[in-house]
Amino acid sequence: MLATTFVALAVLSTASVTELGRTAATGGAAAEAVGEFGIAWAPCEEEPSVECGKLTVPVDWSKPDGPTVDLALARRKATDPSARIGSLLTNPGGPGNSGVNDILRPSGFSPEIQRRFDIVGHDPRGVARSGSIACSASVYNQMPSPVMTSQADFDKWVAFDQKLRADCREKTGPLYDHVDSVDVARDMDAIRAALGEDKLTSYGVSYGTLAQQMYAELFPDRIRAMVLDGNMDHSLNVKAFQVSEAATVEDSFSEFIAWCDRDTGCVLHGRDIRALWKGLLAKAERGELYWPGVTGRAVSAHNLLWLGVVMNEAPDWALEAKVLLALDGGPVPDDMPGPPGNGPVNGDVAELPTAILCQDFDLGLRDYAEYADVMRGSNAVAPNMRYNPMPMGDMPICQGHPVTNPQHRLRYTGKAPLLVATSLHDPDTPYAWSANVARQLGRKATLLTYEGWGHGVYGMTSCTTAAMDAYLISRTVPARGMRCPAEEPQD
Repeated sequence: MLATTFVALAVLSTASVTELGRTAATGGAAAEAVGEFGIAWAPCEEEPSVECGKLTVPVDWSKPDGPTVDLALARRKATDPSARIGSLLTNPGGPGNSGVNDILRPSGFSPEIQRRFDIVGHDPRGVARSGSIACSASVYNQMPSPVMTSQADFDKWVAFDQKLRADCREKTGPLYDHVDSVDVARDMDAIRAALGEDKLTSYGVSYGTLAQQMYAELFPDRIRAMVLDGNMDHSLNVKAFQVSEAATVEDSFSEFIAWCDRDTGCVLHGRDIRALWKGLLAKAERGELYWPGVTGRAVSAHNLLWLGVVMNEAPDWALEAKVLLALDGGPVPDDMPGPPGNGPVNGDVAELPTAILCQDFDLGLRDYAEYADVMRGSNAVAPNMRYNPMPMGDMPICQGHPVTNPQHRLRYTGKAPLLVATSLHDPDTPYAWSANVARQLGRKATLLTYEGWGHGVYGMTSCTTAAMDAYLISRTVPARGMRCPAEEPQD
């Protein structure tokens, strides 16, 4: 588990937890009762200007008298109490990102949003301070190669997954089986009530949008305003999921190359970047590619692919070009990041937020032949990037895992307008995913398109930020089909 500490704060009484569990599990109006108990707030140890608290909720919402989990919360209060509208609950991405950490550092919201809202973040159940999914490092570090090449590899993964799940379930406890986005949505409603809000105002990005989508289905009449930024599409089967992820990371890599071709400040300007990239992948496959300053472990081709994801999220094209040049024997930049991708962990405990994904998405495969078919489909749309290493690396871990929130088309029956936002060139959540989500949510959903690059478009430009701010503050929805023009990323 994370070693970070925060101020411990009063827990709701046992009676209130029991009542909350019985009512929120059914969506009953009595769930409002938790609001009278509230949350005890105190200055956070890490940042005293921020308040920290916790809310105790049932591990299993259908069994309110059973085990509980403490949800960690952090809040930056509205800078102008006289103009305060209410609380804005944020949903971090991942799965595995800490919403508390997001609030401990500057929130990234505009001064006007900070003036009008208490900005509240939480660590979703199974993450960081809210009972993280914990496994024995000694077991976790036995993980096979994320890329399979035979039925024997597939069988090895199936056997390992059984061992890993048993170990993680033993170390984590009953929470291990209750971390899907439906559970998180019910937690969100408990937080809303505990904050004393009649209706929810929320902003979510990336994987956090899935819990928001589930909230919209479960509690359609309890929404004031909801921004879903860079959406998950929960209607896709395993092949459509992986192939669309491969296509979007390939698109982002192509956009990086196009930028370098037109910007003379790019250190690879005039070079054949695709040929350079192909050579680096070949070197990695031979076990001969080492990260500058890290000599003990070669960079695998799978981990090298992570560069095409993380460097295009902001995006940070200037640094991406410098990193590729350094890997090709050029100078090492002062801001050279650490090696990309995943590897063995040190210490006794490893965290496994992938278990959340495995409960939300059925990524199960019949055998190696089906795996190979998914990989071929991904390779076909991504000749340079091959596949997106994030979901493709997670998929083997999900084999045989129980799926408690399987894929389905969304159904929203509420009256509140919803704002769905995305960029055209997102390396993580394809543009088509957000467009599909907007269609599934129906007439009450409006799609805001940023014609540029990156993952999560709040704060990307004045246009995207102003549109989201106006919606959150006054619930003014952008005109249908609104598009914000691209702005070239700066070094």
